[in-house]
Amino acid sequence: MKGGIVLNLDQLTERVKNTSGREKTFAVAHATDKGLFEAARRAMDEGIGKFVFVGPTEVMAGLAEEAGLKHDGGLWELKEAADEKQSAAAAVSLVKAKEADVLMKGMTSTSVLLKAVLNKEHGLRSGSVLSHVAAFDLPGRDSLLLLTDAAMNIAPDLKEKTAITVNAVETAKKIGFTNPKVAVIAAVETVNPAMEATLHAAALTQMNRRGQIPGCIIDGPLAFDLAVSKEAAEQKGIHSEVAGEADILVVPAIETGNALYKSLTIFGKGKVGGLITGAGAPIVLTSRADSAESKLFSITIAAGAAE
Repeated sequence: MKGGIVLNLDQLTERVKNTSGREKTFAVAHATDKGLFEAARRAMDEGIGKFVFVGPTEVMAGLAEEAGLKHDGGLWELKEAADEKQSAAAAVSLVKAKEADVLMKGMTSTSVLLKAVLNKEHGLRSGSVLSHVAAFDLPGRDSLLLLTDAAMNIAPDLKEKTAITVNAVETAKKIGFTNPKVAVIAAVETVNPAMEATLHAAALTQMNRRGQIPGCIIDGPLAFDLAVSKEAAEQKGIHSEVAGEADILVVPAIETGNALYKSLTIFGKGKVGGLITGAGAPIVLTSRADSAESKLFSITIAAGAAE
């Protein structure tokens, strides 16, 4: 590990495992999918976390047995809930009561889970914007690359983008980055009043320089190639602490984030994990289509972010 920076997924995993005896507890809302239990079993085998599975206990008990879970060590338990709405509310309550550290989506819908999270009386509101942070372990790259926001906020204004950036920086620091470098992405690297993304990027950069967004180095606007390639930055004569060395990419809108996310996984062959930030605890959103490897990656990041 160099300068306190998590360089790759293996080192993040080791960092999380080194909290042995202080494993984070995951409350899984409506755990009625075998893949969830398989990912949880791998996480327990690695010493990454403990689990409380919420949902119909008879169904979950059968799935746990199929996935090869054993009751050795008290690393998991089942809690009864009749349907996805009850499961979501119960899982959120466990986190709110500090009986769990991370909320994890099972087979409940995202809208039902987030409604429980945002409940004014019983939820996990923190006053911040909820945003998604994805982390990529990419071939040929030494360090994890974080991307925000590719899943939650459609067209954030400057206030929302500031909160999204802060959420990503806080996540990066919790998993091991000491002073993450943030590239605010746009189509060009010059400020153009006709392109709102460049105005937002320039504002975020200036806010960082004046101490309004501390604990990181922000630069923008930067095109994607300049953010991740030193060679491209040198060819274009861009001199910046961030250019070519970005740890976090902040995209202008969800379309950019979605396309970049899928490009990095499909063409870039990257391993990916992600979580929702900005609530009172990390939230892992997985889908049935996610691979077991991706689910485990998300669990690992969330365990680190819950520190």
